Amino acid sequence: MALAFFGLSIFLFLNLDLEQGSFSSAFASFSSSSSSSSSSSSSEGLEITYGTVLKLMHERTKFRLHSHEVPYGSGSGQQSVTGFPNVDDSNSYWIVRPQPGTDAKQGDAIKTGTIIRLQHMRTRKWLHSHLHSSPISGNLEVSCFGGETDSDTGDYWRLLIEGSGKTWKQDQRIRLQHVDTGGYLHSHDKKYQRIAGGQQEVCGIREKRADNVWLAAEGVYLPVNQS
Repeated sequence: MALAFFGLSIFLFLNLDLEQGSFSSAFASFSSSSSSSSSSSSSEGLEITYGTVLKLMHERTKFRLHSHEVPYGSGSGQQSVTGFPNVDDSNSYWIVRPQPGTDAKQGDAIKTGTIIRLQHMRTRKWLHSHLHSSPISGNLEVSCFGGETDSDTGDYWRLLIEGSGKTWKQDQRIRLQHVDTGGYLHSHDKKYQRIAGGQQEVCGIREKRADNVWLAAEGVYLPVNQS
């Protein structure tokens, strides 16, 4: 685990181009301040900021939100999004990004009710949803779409923290509600049999259920911006 985390950190140092600010300076802060940011497997309660790279864990099944360069065979035909059973897979990392046109910047804390975007680290596409039907259950399809400079309101998700918390932290239960469709990011025990065999369907559902609760899991948590 330590070796994998070191490899991820080096990859981020060399490749991650955040929209605002320099990741190299943030990485230096990360390296020198383990109390402010660290691997989530060893700490709890870390504050999640813009620029954080993390995995989202489905609370009930413990599968990680995942994507890969495999298109859906139905619906939109866009890049598929699934729930992945194994912890050590780089295709489950997502970069937390702000809504365009706001004054949010790297290192800012994120309050409940805020609209965010999640960018898939490997393919650089955005977590997306729309009115196409999901392949297994026929709910709202969730896909990855767009690119670095290609993003629209279909990529907007409202962060909703469960309980009394006001700012997103690692140990908090959250829901992500899609702005355009009203669907909550959802997963369940229904699994793919062929191309993504053993992986769970991820979809959108327009009502609160136990199966649309997620938690931040493994990742690189950047220090909170104090300015």
